[in-house]
Amino acid sequence: MPSARALLESIRADLAPAERDNHLVPLVERGAAPVSLFGTIAAEELHIVRSDWRSLHLLASRADGAAREFFAGLAGGEGMALTRLPALAAAGGMDETALAAYEPMAGCQAYPAYFTWLAVHAEPTDVIVAVVANFAAWADYCTRIATAMRTRYDLDDEACAFFDLFATPAPEAVDHAVAAVEDGMAAGRSDERAARRYGRLFQAYELMFWNTIANSHQ
Repeated sequence: MPSARALLESIRADLAPAERDNHLVPLVERGAAPVSLFGTIAAEELHIVRSDWRSLHLLASRADGAAREFFAGLAGGEGMALTRLPALAAAGGMDETALAAYEPMAGCQAYPAYFTWLAVHAEPTDVIVAVVANFAAWADYCTRIATAMRTRYDLDDEACAFFDLFATPAPEAVDHAVAAVEDGMAAGRSDERAARRYGRLFQAYELMFWNTIANSHQ
């Protein structure tokens, strides 16, 4: 049986999306997307972050030890992200009234809906494996978008702060994840097949988020 860290790295490598899978990030990097796109991202993320914050707290309540610390730490990050969305929305031409009136798209909200399902039904250890498998791709997308916002759209640090927050996963989050998966494996609560399924669907739903926004701005 692989170690917890080896399992996490294996699943992350196996599920890494191909460069061509994300249709939005290359558009932003070329400066080919309208600046209004950042308002759409902020409006969708407003719903996503609020939902994920609740899902993470539910998972923390169902877990213990390092797993609880992992989910609680991520929930804290979602709280920080929420405060950074107004500036991102403003960069895309959206004020508070426009944000409140915005109707989210199903393709963008599939990810948090699935995360809520996992929070209710899945073994927390397996959810951790799936979430960590998604870390690298999400961080890479955020880094690339934040860079393009500055170089292609001449936007300031405040506008880029949401993406900056997620550009580098916190080392302690990965450490908590490894410890939690080790505990789950030792207790017989780890199901590699389920974790891989959750991670695969996570990656698919995240790509659906990006590509739904790309299609909406063509």
